[in-house]
Amino acid sequence: MNALVDTSPYVARRDRVFAAIGDDIAIIPTAPEVLRNRDTGFLYRHDSYFYYLTGFAEPEAVLVLVGGNERKAILFCREKNLEREIWDGYRYGPDAAREIFRFDEALPIEKLKEELPKLMSDRAAVHTPVGMTATWDAEIAAAINAVRGMARTGVSSPNTVVDIRAVLDDMRLIKDSHEITLMRRAAEIASQAHARAMRFARPGQFEYEVEAEIAHEFIRFGARTPAYNHIVASGPNACVLHYNDSNRKMQDGDMLLIDAGCEYAGYASDITRTFPVNGKFTGPQRDVYQAVLDAELACMEALKPGNPFNEYHEVAIRVLSQRMLDLGLLKGTLDQVIEEKTYTKFYMHRAGHWIGMDVHDAGDYRKKGIWQTLKPGMVLTNEPGLYIRPDADVPEHFWNIGVRIEDDVLITADGNENLTIKTPKTVAEVEAACAR
Repeated sequence: MNALVDTSPYVARRDRVFAAIGDDIAIIPTAPEVLRNRDTGFLYRHDSYFYYLTGFAEPEAVLVLVGGNERKAILFCREKNLEREIWDGYRYGPDAAREIFRFDEALPIEKLKEELPKLMSDRAAVHTPVGMTATWDAEIAAAINAVRGMARTGVSSPNTVVDIRAVLDDMRLIKDSHEITLMRRAAEIASQAHARAMRFARPGQFEYEVEAEIAHEFIRFGARTPAYNHIVASGPNACVLHYNDSNRKMQDGDMLLIDAGCEYAGYASDITRTFPVNGKFTGPQRDVYQAVLDAELACMEALKPGNPFNEYHEVAIRVLSQRMLDLGLLKGTLDQVIEEKTYTKFYMHRAGHWIGMDVHDAGDYRKKGIWQTLKPGMVLTNEPGLYIRPDADVPEHFWNIGVRIEDDVLITADGNENLTIKTPKTVAEVEAACAR
């Protein structure tokens, strides 16, 4: 980020937190750096809650929001260090960070331990991500104890620690225009990657060869990291929900299920498409695929403001259960299948989840036992599927067919917007994309 980037969304979010905490204090750290092995670290990724309020992506940083009459936003971050910048790259330092990211103050991270007790003094409560790490909990406890140690000077210490994520989860559940713009771009890049995979995949290739094409398309358009571990699953592997090995050689007649999304500017996309490796569906493959597609399209109709979150999952269950009966995968009546949950043999997960900065994003699905009502600005996935493993009770021509179709959906004032609509999805679109 630089001075030309609009930081107003982050300032506006901090204002909302100030309103929520009143005279209290909020303290939000970013994620720690993590070693991959010995002295080599994993590629650093900021904490989503911290970034949501700051737009600041460097490690070793803490945001402090002091409420009440003294209201101010303070960033603690690494100091400028030209020697370390030779090795690790540019650092903003407190002065530049304060100006560019519009904080009231910015101080070196080394001063955090000294300053926190002063900032906590005479505050009734501390709002922080409780349980984020044991180390962070210990830092907060140490700061509170330091305030208690000043009791004889007339200073009162906080008597309550509140998990700030409750407030932030509700905020993050409704995306603002800044977030929606970034999510549209993340979705567009991922859509292009899936279309590239359809063009590339052929019998005789390994799954990891297709995965490489997806990664190429992500990085090529500025999405350097995936939003989660790719699933590139051919043949029987498509019936393993979280398959990650990508080491099977694809065969003529296989279906290939790809669940892959990128992270762009801190926001995730999440798309699944399933297609025949040789470019043409067999009859049984088409039947199963169409069943899942019918369910996904029916779910789209239920994704609109005012409906409870769970409604589209119930739609998925009903449509898929009927299709399973039609295909001879299950026996009995539709009501029996749903009541006895025999559909879970072939469809065992929910129809979707929130998505945003995290692929499984923040926000409750139910409050006090009641499903959340869908509202404009919410973004969620729509991803029914069928996974048919070999079994004596299953017609052999359906064995090892796994199909999932997933889109990212924004709830709007009058319905929804499919952010990933450009990804080939109908039978005709998929076969045409494979032919190219």
